[in-house]
Amino acid sequence: MDREKGKRKIGLVYPPGKMYQRGEDRSQGNIEDSSATAMRACNDLGYAAAVLLEKGYEVFLRDFQTEKCSLRDVVLDLRREKLDVLCLSTTNATVYKDIEAVNKIKKYFPGLHVILKGSIFYNPEMRMLDLLDLGNVDFLIGGEIDFAVGDIVDRLYGSQEYSGVDNILYKDKDGEWVKTRFHVWVEDLDSIPFPARHLMKNELYVRPDTGKPMATIQAARGCPASCIYCLSPDISGRKIRKRSPQNVFDEIRECYFKYGIRDFFFKADTFTIDAGWVTALCRLIIQSELYRKIEFTANSRVNPLSREVLAIMKKAGCFAAAFGFESGSDETLKKIRKGTTTKQNIQAVQWAKELKLPVYGFFMIGFPWETRRDIALTGKHIFELDPDFMEIHIALPYYGTGLYEECKKERVLEENVWGSDYFHSSTSGTKYVPMEELAEIRKKIMLRFYLRPSYIIRKALYSIKRPVVLKNYMKYGLRLVKNLIFPAGFNRRG
Repeated sequence: MDREKGKRKIGLVYPPGKMYQRGEDRSQGNIEDSSATAMRACNDLGYAAAVLLEKGYEVFLRDFQTEKCSLRDVVLDLRREKLDVLCLSTTNATVYKDIEAVNKIKKYFPGLHVILKGSIFYNPEMRMLDLLDLGNVDFLIGGEIDFAVGDIVDRLYGSQEYSGVDNILYKDKDGEWVKTRFHVWVEDLDSIPFPARHLMKNELYVRPDTGKPMATIQAARGCPASCIYCLSPDISGRKIRKRSPQNVFDEIRECYFKYGIRDFFFKADTFTIDAGWVTALCRLIIQSELYRKIEFTANSRVNPLSREVLAIMKKAGCFAAAFGFESGSDETLKKIRKGTTTKQNIQAVQWAKELKLPVYGFFMIGFPWETRRDIALTGKHIFELDPDFMEIHIALPYYGTGLYEECKKERVLEENVWGSDYFHSSTSGTKYVPMEELAEIRKKIMLRFYLRPSYIIRKALYSIKRPVVLKNYMKYGLRLVKNLIFPAGFNRRG
């Protein structure tokens, strides 16, 4: 379409299908098969929308996935909105199905320009792209989306070269993919406008226990750790880029006063790594009119961590701390370069329990060197820590990570890991434990943990005077048991 800039309309969507954390480039969590995880807001699209609006474009934003829409709904919306450009967020697990959706959409709208955004495009070898049917896709974004969509659209209707847009791939005149510079990040996070929440359906994204709307606020990006399974160093860099505490607090205030949101997830690769920064943000909350009116949670590491940091977080309104404990084997923790120990895991949980701060624990099994004994140590450690909620993931070797290379070396991996997630991976096992047995071990540990009479009684006593919480505990509990006992089939290609 040939329209003036102010009338050109850009679509930003999560396509329909099974629910994944499409905005979480490092983990891309499977929501429906998890134990107690709810969908988080589509901030990746929200940031891109805010920048596009500042540039003068019209924007259409919709999370078809979380609204449980069909492809027919997408086509009807696109027909009504008359878009010029459509950007879709994809994941490692959904890429085949998302490309299938693009191909169907293009049959109805052949003149539509299509952008695919996802961490799987963060710097792929060209031969890997040949595994995907990308004939109807014009651009790939493999890095931070905030300014990338706007920069692409500016050039689509201007005279500048696409080579000036970092972290993307575009097609040359012969239809061949061309890479621009990768591993380039936004240094000043305060320069990014707040997500365009007026375009989001904020009520879709809720706190699991209360069911109340919960906003995701990106507090920082980047992680100096070297965990071999994680995409974060490539997607966000090893340098920690923090927003100023005041800038984060200003976004909290906007959410509270403009959108009526009182619950928050502070997103960062590791929220508690800078004690001074965390303390400054918590003091802003404590000294404000929002004190005791908002609550939040965040991802944390057990090292570095102090009781003092957890205490001020609790005072400022933290309702739970989430830790990636990963393993009960110190040897495995060393091999995955986590930089933590099982003793530090125990200490972190002890501090949290002293402060009456609920703990969400995340664990991984299935690293290529792990024996049944190693996995049994993780199972034992889970019961030793006894977190309030826990999840076990099967190690998924994302393309480009150290774990991917380790799995290739040990020959326990197909080269193509696209189309898999960490509950339904058909791409790897360990040298000693086949994939099918890993899934069975995970199921047994999860059922043992959550079906303990002591655990059920503890949760019942906590929620008996909180009927909404009791209802949600039951909902997630039934979902968990159903998924474990009657797992749905998984087709890597959708």
